[in-house]
Amino acid sequence: MEKERKEEGREEKKEGRGVRVKAGEVFDFLSENPVIPGCTVSGELFGENGYSLISFSLASGTSISAESYDYPKLLYLLKGEIEVFKTDKSRWSLSPGEAFLIREYAPYGVRAGSDSVYLEFNFRKESAMNAVVKAGEVFKLKDLLPYQDGKIVNLDLLDEERMKFVLMSFDEGTGLSEHSAPGEALVFALEGRAVIGYEGREQEISEGESFHFAKNGRHFVKAKGRFKMALLLSLG
Repeated sequence: MEKERKEEGREEKKEGRGVRVKAGEVFDFLSENPVIPGCTVSGELFGENGYSLISFSLASGTSISAESYDYPKLLYLLKGEIEVFKTDKSRWSLSPGEAFLIREYAPYGVRAGSDSVYLEFNFRKESAMNAVVKAGEVFKLKDLLPYQDGKIVNLDLLDEERMKFVLMSFDEGTGLSEHSAPGEALVFALEGRAVIGYEGREQEISEGESFHFAKNGRHFVKAKGRFKMALLLSLG
């Protein structure tokens, strides 16, 4: 079964919509966007300054036809199995935890081999991703950076005036001391476990779970064992 995705046109990326999940609570995107039999479902979770994050759920056998856009996008699979395809019959299979970068003006579609949930990060037309990420290749976000004894390792996938997309690895016992950020932030736990403190409350986050920090919310992160996460940070 093939369904056309509803156009998420650039004119729809209005300023200031922010993150559409509650701040201060551990959550998972699978619960936020459950699969509906026979259907494809999409919902914007974040939209600001020309960037957006959309969650998709595709029932087994459904698909989104090949489309091209004037901006790059990153697909990140949370559940199931999907096939990314081009009009020239090229195919790439993704399993949970794997990602795929699509360059601007490249027509790609998505087909679900089983009930699947994935995230789509849409960047600005002029956005330049870190060269460690190769368009048209399947990779795991957590494999892009190593651990280092006693240290925190940062890798900026995207570093622009109004948006940062960062990968971080924490050795056991390391962490970020309490601080606040000038914009909203989403944390995606990629591997291991950590304690997140937010406005005086501590919660544990594990691989596959996420957390929303509101603008200026006081928070800290402390690894329980080795821990990797991705951080999407709006800079206002």
